[in-house]
Amino acid sequence: MGFIGDSIESLKSINVRQSTEQVITLGMIVSSALVIWKLLMCVTGCESPVVVVLTQSMEPAFQRGDILFLRMGEEPIRAGEIIVFNIDGRDIPIVHRVIKVHERNDTADFDVLTKGDNNNEADDRGIYAPGQEWLQRHHIMGRAVGFLPYVGYLTIIMTEKLIIKYVLIGALGLLAMTSKG
Repeated sequence: MGFIGDSIESLKSINVRQSTEQVITLGMIVSSALVIWKLLMCVTGCESPVVVVLTQSMEPAFQRGDILFLRMGEEPIRAGEIIVFNIDGRDIPIVHRVIKVHERNDTADFDVLTKGDNNNEADDRGIYAPGQEWLQRHHIMGRAVGFLPYVGYLTIIMTEKLIIKYVLIGALGLLAMTSKG
């Protein structure tokens, strides 16, 4: 009958007990993923310990679609490090290299100036919020400590082409509902 026809027949034969078991299993999987994410947040000190590089601004160090692993400790940020930061009024994190650090003598606070390796501008002041000259500690999400090349490209494709996201979610849902144990 084919995959779709078999799937529909399988859906018709599901009883309440099977449905409840599948919902509980799905809930456990989602809960486990959330617990792992929160554990990573605690271990790394980052609100988002894993990010995907979305642009070519850091080539050749990182390519679009690379996954970065972040860590944020108490040690000071140094020039040459690659950091991920947010800009006030923007939701998307930015991955760039630190080119200058201005440490304040009387406190542990610091200001940072960044630049994308592949950008022609002298620094990133053009992409900061209006009137902002430096990044402060609260802007910085973490420093890159490792990466997986191109693994995050699937998230970029699903963000740019919503139909692919919906087809993938639908297929996974259908697979979960029709699987036998």
